[in-house]
Formats: sequence, C-alpha cells, structure tokens
Amino acid sequence: MMGVDKDNIVAVLQAVRLFDISRGNFADVLEEVFYADVNSHTHPSDNWTCVAPTAKRMKGKVAYHGDGWVRSDYRGLGMSKIMAGVAFGLSFAMWNPDFVCGLVLPQLLDKGVVAQYGYGHHEAGGLRLMENNVLKEYLLIWLNGEELRGLVCRRGKSQLRSVL
Repeated sequence: MMGVDKDNIVAVLQAVRLFDISRGNFADVLEEVFYADVNSHTHPSDNWTCVAPTAKRMKGKVAYHGDGWVRSDYRGLGMSKIMAGVAFGLSFAMWNPDFVCGLVLPQLLDKGVVAQYGYGHHEAGGLRLMENNVLKEYLLIWLNGEELRGLVCRRGKSQLRSVL
C-alpha cells in the first residue's frame, strides 16, 4: 500500500502479504522466508528461528502485516493507526484470513504503537535473529479471523453471520 501527499509524493508505505498455509505452520513459513532471503554477506553462524507457540498453531490463510514507512513530516500524526486500519480492511476484503499478524520490536509494544495498530495479542519469540553474534528478538502480534472481522465490520457475531 502507498499513500501520497497533495503533490503526489510518497508519504507512507505499508507491506501486506498473504500466506496460504495448507502444510506446516506460520513459524515454518517465517523461517523459510528468512532463509530464502539470505544475502551473500551473511555469516555462516547467523540464524533465524521462530519459537512463538502461536505461530506454530497458525495455519490456513495468514495475512502478514509487514514493514511500514512514514515520511518524517507525517510521523506523530496517527498514520500508523490509519495504515494498520487500511491493512486490516484490505486483508479482510481481499482474503478473509484466518489470522492477521506482524513482527515488531519489543520497544513498539512499550511505546504503545502495537495498541495503536489494533492488535489484541503479542508473544515473545516471533522471530529470533542471531546476526554477527548479536541476538535481536521480534514479538509476534496477531488477531484471529473472527477478531479481524469484528474490527472491520464493527458488528456483533449474529449480524456478521447474516452478512457473510
């Protein structure tokens, strides 16, 4: 997704991708994606693992809400919340996923950014990267499909069933 300003210059970017997981789980997919993206400068001792229990239970259609970027003059204006809302709406409309999730640094939870996004759950071990003997850990954040539908549709379960 891309948002532009009044002069048609890029102001925000947001990546969203669907994984249709019929075999394995989201933890497996994360590890495959990171291993497939290894650059030639990667040290042989570097590794990537996902140990989050929820990621190991995520199957079916999983919408991954990935990296985002907000131009400096748009930061602090609530763009993260707006972009997450658009990502949720598009994911629901295009794919009706079983889960929508992302990976964030723990600092984003501490700063309240994860709450702005609208994710109801977080868990350590979403992705552990060992690069140059330095450990960097990302949290897994997620909503299940029913929670996503509730956010997008803003309706009760009985009303939602009649719409779907």
